[in-house]
Amino acid sequence: METWLWIIIAALLSECNGEDKVIQTGEDVFATEGLTVSLRCTFETTDTSPSLFWYKQQVNDLPRFMLRRFTIGEGDNAAEFHKDRFDAQIQNTSVPLRINNLQLSDSALYYCALKPTATGNTDSLYKNLLSTKLNSLSPLNHHTDITV
Repeated sequence: METWLWIIIAALLSECNGEDKVIQTGEDVFATEGLTVSLRCTFETTDTSPSLFWYKQQVNDLPRFMLRRFTIGEGDNAAEFHKDRFDAQIQNTSVPLRINNLQLSDSALYYCALKPTATGNTDSLYKNLLSTKLNSLSPLNHHTDITV
């Protein structure tokens, strides 16, 4: 019997200042447990050394920090998100999240964010995430579902 995993990436347009933004276009992704998926996120910024973040939000839970990446240097992963399974690299104006060896516990909503939205101003982050979550009920909004 095949097990399916469902991962959602909500359409997210997060304004950091007048010119900086993160864009996640929604899409449905269906994959078999054990496979690898790549979740898209693009950004626009005037910052010459941006910091990008990925968050995971499971049903009835707050978003949890997964990892952050810099244009220069390694970045880091939260302890529960091991780099061998969860990784991202900044590539020009995108920072795709790669999830290896998909597991049922990977079913969630995934968000990317651009500094300073994700650090030092969590009220703004949660406001943006809540607004996105509420807006996702609109048929015009996109989301990404991964089913394993």
